[in-house]
Amino acid sequence: MIPIKPVSSGGKTASTPIETANAFLKPGALHLTALPPLSLYVHFPWCVRKCPYCDFNSHEAKGGFPEDDYLAALRADLEQALPLIWGRKIYTIFIGGGTPSLMSAAGLDKLLADIRTLLPLDGAAEITMEANPGTFEADKFKSYRDSGVNRLSIGIQSFNARHLQALGRIHDDKEARKAIDIAQANFDNFNLDLMYALPSQTLEEARRDVTTAIGFAPPHLSLYHLTLEPNTYFAKYPPVVPDDDASAEMQDMIQELTGDAGYQHYEVSAYAQPNRQARHNLNYWQFGDYLGIGAGAHSKISFPHRIVRQMRYKQPKSYMEQVQAGRPVQEEFEVGRNELGFEFMLNALRLNNGFETHLFAERTGLTINAIEKALNAAEAKGLLYRDHKIIKPTELGQRFLNDLQQLFLN
Repeated sequence: MIPIKPVSSGGKTASTPIETANAFLKPGALHLTALPPLSLYVHFPWCVRKCPYCDFNSHEAKGGFPEDDYLAALRADLEQALPLIWGRKIYTIFIGGGTPSLMSAAGLDKLLADIRTLLPLDGAAEITMEANPGTFEADKFKSYRDSGVNRLSIGIQSFNARHLQALGRIHDDKEARKAIDIAQANFDNFNLDLMYALPSQTLEEARRDVTTAIGFAPPHLSLYHLTLEPNTYFAKYPPVVPDDDASAEMQDMIQELTGDAGYQHYEVSAYAQPNRQARHNLNYWQFGDYLGIGAGAHSKISFPHRIVRQMRYKQPKSYMEQVQAGRPVQEEFEVGRNELGFEFMLNALRLNNGFETHLFAERTGLTINAIEKALNAAEAKGLLYRDHKIIKPTELGQRFLNDLQQLFLN
């Protein structure tokens, strides 16, 4: 729990903020006995080119991007957010995008120096940066490591030149391999992102991608099924992709190859060598807290009696202007009690090994009875296993995860 010190007032001890809040609690307020671990997410919104499948908040950096102005805005954004997280330690940092590896070595060094100046970091903090192979330069990535980044997440997507072209990637298969070589030379910990069920992809082509990735022995693999998201080029002009049966065969193949290579399939799309799970993502899936800074970044912040979500302005120019005006948050709302059970389960059920039963009360402030009806229904359908210690999806529940999660939606 975060310690809160009494404030001296007129020679006598004033009430603590928690005591004051208790006196004015709204009906139905939460009662969190401890605040969850806190992560920091930093969004970098620019890319060389927008991929046709991407629905993230990313913008083409035509003619460059205002690095210095954006870094100044990130620092100001963080400074303005500090009152929300006073006294709380940061356990993981994730710099995502966009393509953060477009940043200069000096820019990344300034960003991490500003974060260390303003926030208390755990001594073993995991600091991850997303990187695309087309941006890899050996000297720059060595500088990133020297600045404090200790984990890379490399957006390979495929080792097949034809598929990379179909996905609109700016790198080719040779650059993908070169990027991994540079990562191996400079980082002890890294992740490879791959996609499957790509346009016109065969089972054998998917197998070669996964086998090639495993051959580099990455500590972590993320293997995503291509989805045609709304408001993307692929949604407007859908490519021919493998059908459900072919996709299922690819998933079974992935399960077999990664298992044989010693990877644990611990989350829907995540595979890790022993003790190499992504700690930042685990915090999301276990309904931990995260402060998001940067254009379009999202936050989830817990307080003793409420949980708040925020979203920053999405357009980089608007974001920087709003930060300067002292109001970077475009949307903010308190998560209602009737939504908390679903939000928790939406995340936690992604974990194949589920969660310890007590975690539900710790992270939501509710008793497990709040979702008892849905738990019983899921168990009756064979989608869920539970005992007094653990709640987790069954193998059937993993295959029909959307149906399982839907049961907890009020």
